Amino acid sequence: MNTTTARNPPHGLLPWLAGLSLAVALWLAAYSRLTDFADMAIGMLGLSHGNPLGEAVHFFFYDTPKVLLLLTGIVFLMGIVQTFFAPERTRALLSGKRIGVGNVLAATLGIVTPFCSCSAVPLFIGFLSAGVPLGVTFSFLISAPMVNEVALVLLFGMFGWKVAALYLGLGLSVAIVAGLVIGKLRMESHLEDWVQGILAGTTPAGTGETLTWVERFEAGRDHVKEIVGKVWPYILAGIAIGAGIHGYVPEDFMASIMGKDAPWWSLPAAVLIGVPMYTNAAGVIPIVEALIDKGAALGTVLAFMMSVIALSLPEMVILRKVLKPRLIATFAGIVAAGILLVGIVFNTVL
Repeated sequence: MNTTTARNPPHGLLPWLAGLSLAVALWLAAYSRLTDFADMAIGMLGLSHGNPLGEAVHFFFYDTPKVLLLLTGIVFLMGIVQTFFAPERTRALLSGKRIGVGNVLAATLGIVTPFCSCSAVPLFIGFLSAGVPLGVTFSFLISAPMVNEVALVLLFGMFGWKVAALYLGLGLSVAIVAGLVIGKLRMESHLEDWVQGILAGTTPAGTGETLTWVERFEAGRDHVKEIVGKVWPYILAGIAIGAGIHGYVPEDFMASIMGKDAPWWSLPAAVLIGVPMYTNAAGVIPIVEALIDKGAALGTVLAFMMSVIALSLPEMVILRKVLKPRLIATFAGIVAAGILLVGIVFNTVL
């Protein structure tokens, strides 16, 4: 072993470590002063608490930096984690696994691979071509957008660890059980013919090369540029909508249509309303927060969120290139049933 190499970090690592240390300190300082920043913002605008516009603007200036700080930090970390779980390695891990074990592993891997519902579809095809069973592949397709690290961190930051942990457990359960059910139905014949043609004679890809820590840090940085650069308009739009709800929607009105004592149809209606919408966890969670502040039931609102990010209409359009209508309908029906069950559990427990 070369003792000089062991004692001295690789070239470029020390600047990264110094920069990351400074970034963490600044991140913590900024996160601890969010309320002060929002108070200062409404004060400079001549607004105050207690009136609709002041409350809406305060919500916006509090949640915008909060969500962006959480998102930037966690996306950087997960960009590093993803260097250990490249698509090729993920396919290799899942191929050949038994039904059940494979579903659990696929759903768990979905947490550390933060793809939106549409970007997960190309991996769906890759998994099938690598020999991953159809039901196991669906467990990943459901988990990746719905139970990703962005959703969990934002839920933790806004509602606490109990809500985040319950969402994690129930979301994984939906992904695992839905994949198991689809696998048991043996619907491989309902893949489009061109996909079935790809499956023959394809072997799992390799696991890729080993990266240095500098390369992993660079991957985290690039991940922030790609993900945050892509989703920030959704974040601002979601927070703006949430701010309007927070400031102007009467509490009695929201509680009457989405509260715990709302009509029985409010929960399935929330799921149906969410399907045509397309955004990600970062864009929809500020809306969730505002709805809950106005008296909406947590389970109903989270069911709405799950349908937005796990059953989006654009995802169905893309899946139609891969799956025949009967398999798409089966997938949507099973996942929707699981989401409804999650909503009922949340409304009962919390």
